[in-house]
Amino acid sequence: MATDTRPEKKQDTWSASNYQTTASFVYSNKFTAPVLTLLDAKPGEKIIDVGCGSGEVTVQIKQLVGESGLVVGLDSSESMIVQCNEVGLEHAFVGDAQAIEIPSSWDASLQGGYDAVFSNAALHWCKQNPKGVVESAKRLLKPGGRFVVEMGGQMNCIGVRAALHHVLRSRGYDPELLDPWYFPSVADYSALLESAGFDVQTISLHPRITPLNGAVIDWLRLFARPHFLGTMDDKAAEEIMEAVQEMCAVDCRDSEGRWSMVYIRLRFVAISRA
Repeated sequence: MATDTRPEKKQDTWSASNYQTTASFVYSNKFTAPVLTLLDAKPGEKIIDVGCGSGEVTVQIKQLVGESGLVVGLDSSESMIVQCNEVGLEHAFVGDAQAIEIPSSWDASLQGGYDAVFSNAALHWCKQNPKGVVESAKRLLKPGGRFVVEMGGQMNCIGVRAALHHVLRSRGYDPELLDPWYFPSVADYSALLESAGFDVQTISLHPRITPLNGAVIDWLRLFARPHFLGTMDDKAAEEIMEAVQEMCAVDCRDSEGRWSMVYIRLRFVAISRA
């Protein structure tokens, strides 16, 4: 197992077990099949999965490239990387998608020349430096290599995100400063890719009704509490999440008490120019 080689080690706000309980839909076959089809991994290819999470999708890619191929996993969470090792990923490390540095102790063949950089449900967390993500992908790819991604796009979590902003603003917070999410439009991300030396092969938004494993507040506790509401004490954060859930109930809960959200996914394939 590779260790985190970054000079500063940030607090790990993710829990692999909590993620698997509340958000297992993220890596369900139903929701990952479209982007895996776009990836079209072939035997013998070398692929890096950026924001690999607990490794379920990465393992599928490893099976597709076979014994002659190679798959590397990268995630910002040590908890997730530990889980990756447990599911059989030999090459997985803690790193920042916005400034990817392959561990210096790894073989030179892993430092670049990848056939594909892949990411599912991760790059919308890279609000601080989305350009760094694209530049890192370009640097890792061989000429003609492909960058294949599904992430949150414009209007993702519509309603829930607006409710968070409303409740926070009503209590004297600035939601723009607290919001950790980057949900770009097709035009915005196309321009970013082109500026970094990619030719966009296909890019589009895909609405998706996403049934939740529990109530909206469970989703908020996983995705918003440690990030959106990370500076608050537990009492204040819980009150905000309860208020958000109350606002969202009219749209997100059916007559049987089942909760769903509308996800809008940005999906693209971009080819690295020589």
